[in-house]
Amino acid sequence: MKADSPPLALIKDVERLETRLEEIPREPGVYFMKDATEQILYIGKSKSLRARVRSYFRDRQGHTPRIAMMVMQVVEIEFIVTDTEAEALALEANLIKQHQPHFNVLLKDDKKYPYLCITWSEDYPRIFITRKRRKNQQDRYYGPYVDTGLLRRTLHLVKRIFPLRQRPQPLFKDRPCLNYDIGRCPGVCQQMISSEDYHKTVQRVAMIFQGRTQELESILTQQMEKAAEKLNFEQAALLRDQIQGLQSLTANQKTALSDDTVSRDAIALASDDQHACIQLFQIRAGRLVGRLGFNADAQSGTPGAILQRVLEEHYQSVEPIEIPAEITVQHDLPDSEILADYLSQRKGRKVVISTPQRQIKAELIDMVERNAQHELARTQRFADRTAQSLLDLADVLDLPEMPRRIEGYDISHIQGSDAVASQVVFVEGLPAKQHYRHYKIKNPEVRAGHSDDFASMAEVIRRRFRRYAAEPAQERIGNPDWPDLVMIDGGKGQLSAVVNELKAMNLLQDLRVVSLAKQREEIFLPGESLPLSTTAEQPGVQLLRRLRDEAHRFAVSFHRKKRSDRMRRSRLSEIPGLGHHRQKQLLATFRSIDYIREASAEQLTQVPGIGPSLAQQIYDYFHPAD
Repeated sequence: MKADSPPLALIKDVERLETRLEEIPREPGVYFMKDATEQILYIGKSKSLRARVRSYFRDRQGHTPRIAMMVMQVVEIEFIVTDTEAEALALEANLIKQHQPHFNVLLKDDKKYPYLCITWSEDYPRIFITRKRRKNQQDRYYGPYVDTGLLRRTLHLVKRIFPLRQRPQPLFKDRPCLNYDIGRCPGVCQQMISSEDYHKTVQRVAMIFQGRTQELESILTQQMEKAAEKLNFEQAALLRDQIQGLQSLTANQKTALSDDTVSRDAIALASDDQHACIQLFQIRAGRLVGRLGFNADAQSGTPGAILQRVLEEHYQSVEPIEIPAEITVQHDLPDSEILADYLSQRKGRKVVISTPQRQIKAELIDMVERNAQHELARTQRFADRTAQSLLDLADVLDLPEMPRRIEGYDISHIQGSDAVASQVVFVEGLPAKQHYRHYKIKNPEVRAGHSDDFASMAEVIRRRFRRYAAEPAQERIGNPDWPDLVMIDGGKGQLSAVVNELKAMNLLQDLRVVSLAKQREEIFLPGESLPLSTTAEQPGVQLLRRLRDEAHRFAVSFHRKKRSDRMRRSRLSEIPGLGHHRQKQLLATFRSIDYIREASAEQLTQVPGIGPSLAQQIYDYFHPAD
């Protein structure tokens, strides 16, 4: 072997494979599979490292396509020995979060189900519903919840029961809004409640989404009785109303389980050749307090392995008090003892994992599985519709195969001012927002009073694809960043401008481009004077319309933000000595021009970089002498 040749995969180098396997101990720990570039392909755990790693290279016939592909790339194996299996599980979880190996991906983050977020990182935490988990470690996410409508109704009722922050930003600078007057908000915007006291209120709300409603009712009842004993009847009445609100919140959530003392999670899945839909029912004191949903690749493992990974990922993100005493599963887990030990250590008391076969618990699993079947049917219908749209689009455009990556472009401006463009990306027929991109039009000819959509679109396409102009064609094709289809929002004029730009970069022969006109939903091809013979209701045309509408929405939202920023700064730019950086500081502190106008000179000096002299100039600008 040449010195500069990449090392062979272990599966092709039997002698080195056997040597490496003998070096791996029979102790619990975590193992790493690496490729020829030393990238980590997979991180796993086992109570016997040698036995687990050896199984990848011995029982190859039983591997899923995903694992078989991974094994073919393994060039090196490393490991970390731990004292117990539970430690191995915890270490594996941390390492996967840190390295995010490609073959460890199981749950699909397709924004299908929403989370409830509490922003503990803020002095006055917000509570809201989101489909995107942010990276702040202090914030807490509950879910993902399957029933979005129920989640919204629950949050609405919670905000009626407890006085909570209702707005992300204050409505007024120097006084609270109507929510304070009617008792819906404790006056967070004016800090009429301390951060510590507000945290106590939010902690009570968190107990509801942790499934601890009964415990919260007990706490509030004790506080109500103490308030009544002290003749504080106003406080007692407030607590009474909160207790009644909690009772109405869970009035219709009783399940059929006779044992209403055990906290229990029940998990089951339904799958086909591609999709696995998992449902997790959270039952606390006999009440169904949450129904969570997950999606996974059905080829990623056996049903038991999929359920185990879902449970591992779910319980790693919850607080120990939220872990139930009992977990009922549909299929036997490969490492149920390891998971049970790990969860027991986190919770501080024994956690039991069981696979029921009869009577009430088996009926509960059947109910969870039926819900998973319904979710699978929905997923299949959606996948079929998407596949039909892609197939029809390939047929309409005479593409050699269904387009995997489709990019859409649009321009937004008002008579040339604040001109911007958007790039949106659909992968496999679905929005891939991580690939979206904004552009600020740099053409000096495009300005207020003079617009040029053709030149603007040509500029965007040039900026998007110019880095490929010097590459050989074989390197472009197969690149995941290279689109199979580009859609321009507009008619023949916009399309011609884009085609001329691509010709200049010698890319047109490798890139399929179309345009979609707004009025009649007509599709135009380069060099064709007439549109394609299609109807607006064809699946492929509907897919292009969804792409066009998304590109338009994304461009317009960016244009509005850019225009708003310009308008806010335009007045501040008239103040002598107030540069761009200090303008940003002022707006960051006061949020709007109106608040800056209302501020006194002394308040203005509290902004970093604003001295007494400049503060007086700003104040005088907004308050000229009569």
